[in-house]
Amino acid sequence: MITIENLTKYYGSNRAVNDISFTINDNEILGFLGPNGAGKSTTMNMIAGYLPMSGGKVTICGDDITENPVKAKRNIGYLPEIPPVYPDMKVREYLDFCAGLKGIKGKEKKSEMERVMALLKIADVQHKLIRNLSKGYKQRVGFAQALLGNPKFLILDEPTVGLDPNQVVEVRSIIKDLKKEHSVIFSSHILSEVSAVCDRVVIINKGDIRAIDTIENLEKTFNDSSVLHVKCAGSKAAAAAIIGVTEGVAEIMEAVDEGNNITSFTVKLSGNAEQTQEKLMADCLKNQVTVLEIYTDKPNLEKVFTELINRPAQKKSMDELLNEIVPEKTDSAENEEAESEEKEENE
Repeated sequence: MITIENLTKYYGSNRAVNDISFTINDNEILGFLGPNGAGKSTTMNMIAGYLPMSGGKVTICGDDITENPVKAKRNIGYLPEIPPVYPDMKVREYLDFCAGLKGIKGKEKKSEMERVMALLKIADVQHKLIRNLSKGYKQRVGFAQALLGNPKFLILDEPTVGLDPNQVVEVRSIIKDLKKEHSVIFSSHILSEVSAVCDRVVIINKGDIRAIDTIENLEKTFNDSSVLHVKCAGSKAAAAAIIGVTEGVAEIMEAVDEGNNITSFTVKLSGNAEQTQEKLMADCLKNQVTVLEIYTDKPNLEKVFTELINRPAQKKSMDELLNEIVPEKTDSAENEEAESEEKEENE
């Protein structure tokens, strides 16, 4: 497990990451989402030990990355947003060099290099200079160095940048397979990709965490069940009459004739969505009006992300801010102060 506690980063007077905390569990894929400038790459750099933190603590498998950096980093494979490749090296030479830096030697080094090249499908370019590779292949080579040594945790910053659609699907499949033996935290601007592979997501904006949860729970939280969509076959007037008087319906907002005696209604609800749907279905069936579709609006990750990012951050009250500077006195502190004043008077 990786534990991030009160992580903070300042660039001069600018606070890029603001006192954030979360965990990365064993055998979990965690998506790290946020707009440009949200603090994603800065946070990932600090977790990997590449960038010093201004405050807070990162613990990897029980080892503090500041106090025991070598031991902690042995459990990490890191692919930054710009792959750390040397253009004047050949692919195999580069992987050999990276394996040496990680302390991998002898037969193990050779087998590890073969393993990651096969996994990322770069064996066919192993004798080519990295400078002559396409952007997608350079990305794969960077990914391969992160996998060398079979680290327990993988930190991947935009791992599919520059890949074509087929390569994106391949890398997505690799990430899902890695979950069997590894934990993965990765950032991406492709929300469909995150939805396809992640167990949980962390959404960050302007250095503050806006949400930490499963995609399913986030979508439930933001589900707008106040609007119901109903598609009926049969008389439009009859369907409208039934829907309009159904308990839990506030009003019919729209009725669109789709032809072939089919009408789509958009209905505003005043009651419980599930109960209203059941009542409406029963009333239509009783009056020989066929319901073809009935559903409430269900947000996807994109809608949830947009809502959270555009929502104003919760600000602390003046009392809370003052209390951080001058902590509120406890009863024991007040008693100590009174005893001190009494002692001074007696003297």
